[in-house]
Amino acid sequence: MNIIQNWLRNKVFVRIATLIIIVVLLISIRSVLQLLLFTFIIAFLIGRAQQILKRKLRINSTFGLVVIYIALLSLIGFVGYLYIPVIMIEVTELVQRLMYFYKHPPDNTFVTYIVDNLKRVKSPENTQQNINLAYGYLSNIGRVSTQLFLALLLSLFFLLGKSPIRRLFTQLEQSKLGRFFQEMEYLGRKFVNSFGKVIEVQFIIAFVNSVLSVIVLWILGFPNLLALGVMVFVLGLIPVLGLLISLIPLCTIAYSLGGGIKVLSILIMVVVLHALESYVLNPKLMSSKTNLPAFITFIILIFGEHFLGIWGLVLGIPIFIFFLDLIGIDADKSSKIK
Repeated sequence: MNIIQNWLRNKVFVRIATLIIIVVLLISIRSVLQLLLFTFIIAFLIGRAQQILKRKLRINSTFGLVVIYIALLSLIGFVGYLYIPVIMIEVTELVQRLMYFYKHPPDNTFVTYIVDNLKRVKSPENTQQNINLAYGYLSNIGRVSTQLFLALLLSLFFLLGKSPIRRLFTQLEQSKLGRFFQEMEYLGRKFVNSFGKVIEVQFIIAFVNSVLSVIVLWILGFPNLLALGVMVFVLGLIPVLGLLISLIPLCTIAYSLGGGIKVLSILIMVVVLHALESYVLNPKLMSSKTNLPAFITFIILIFGEHFLGIWGLVLGIPIFIFFLDLIGIDADKSSKIK
């Protein structure tokens, strides 16, 4: 009994036990975990926008929140009505173009060598299965749209009810399970300060990359700009690896449009975007949180994809940064250790 009481008095033990309980709870509700992730990301980003409006324009928080949601819903409705059908058509055309190039490569020794080696790694049947899987995701867009709508509602209720939620947690921290809720509050604060901010940086970088990419692709005469812009934005949410993955479809389309010169243009564009991300955006936005060695980044992405699937590619780095922050390690200083 004394041993258990000593453990409960140990702050490190209680913190680790609380973290394990939270992880077990998240695993037990994994069927709605995607909805919770959407809700957290939307609530965090809109909460940041609300703070900026309050600080810059000196307007009431609730009024600013209502303005943001009205503007956001109006934008979603406008884009959904005008551009979602166009994007769906362009994505279909883009996939068909890539499949045609893969099955009927041009009469070029280098390109034929690359395609043949790709076929050795993955047979055309497996490639077709992956394409069918992509179509399955597209056809499942209704379910994702429903989750996004629910996440918007939940984030609105959360942001409107932040004060009552804080009061409830204050009462819980004074209850018989107060130690547990105190650690939950601490972990939640750390989670928002590290995980949330890294997610914010990834969204900003992905948006900037997609806008600049669409401008360059428009100058180069690429078709399906909306679909390519969406692709670059989604892949841009994957640190480092996203830009490299985007090279495959972009170089394929570039070669079919203008041969080696177009491919060279795309390579230059990706190098410039990577330099912009590495030396301008990341240091300016949050260097101490995202400056990880490339090898560590790739290892995290591999394990993240293995355990969490597609979400692991997006959330692997933020989760890793959260744990570094939790144990008091600065990612910027650790990356300089030789």
